[in-house]
Amino acid sequence: MKEQVVLVDENNKKLGLEDKYQVHTGETPLHRGFSMFIFNSKGELLLQQRSDKKITWPSVWSNSVCGHPADGESPQEAAKRRAEFELGMQIELDEIKLILPNYRYRYEHKGVVENEICPVMVAFGDYKFNPNPDEVKDVRFVKWGDFLEEISKANEYSEWCQEEAMLLNSNSEFKKLFSEHTK
Repeated sequence: MKEQVVLVDENNKKLGLEDKYQVHTGETPLHRGFSMFIFNSKGELLLQQRSDKKITWPSVWSNSVCGHPADGESPQEAAKRRAEFELGMQIELDEIKLILPNYRYRYEHKGVVENEICPVMVAFGDYKFNPNPDEVKDVRFVKWGDFLEEISKANEYSEWCQEEAMLLNSNSEFKKLFSEHTK
């Protein structure tokens, strides 16, 4: 079955469904997405380098997992599903914390636009993982503070990842969770 994205208006009201591979063009309509940042107990962020096979941002480093919720699927359910599919990682729904429910962005890379209402979530745990090579080219862990310094100096990550990281870092709920779950 082909993966579809949920097209929405500026108020996140569903307008319809469209094939994921046909919607991502130079004029991508607004649709639902999600992003998740996964941290281990040492306070390290899991980053992924997107597969060369991706239609959006191939080979670019980004946050732990991102994608599109299916019709009727919550952002947390989508994050759980994609973490398993992309990273072979088992995360329970109650471990996924929604921090930025109304994040919205539009970026263009090599003629392809991402245009999403994209809730941002976090999860904390020392999860085992086995990346899917069709989705993920490489992974690495980096201390959160080091990552924030990296993105302030260089643009080697997806634009949404950089912006979301800065928003998370200024969010009091995220700061509390980070201090509770990391050493």
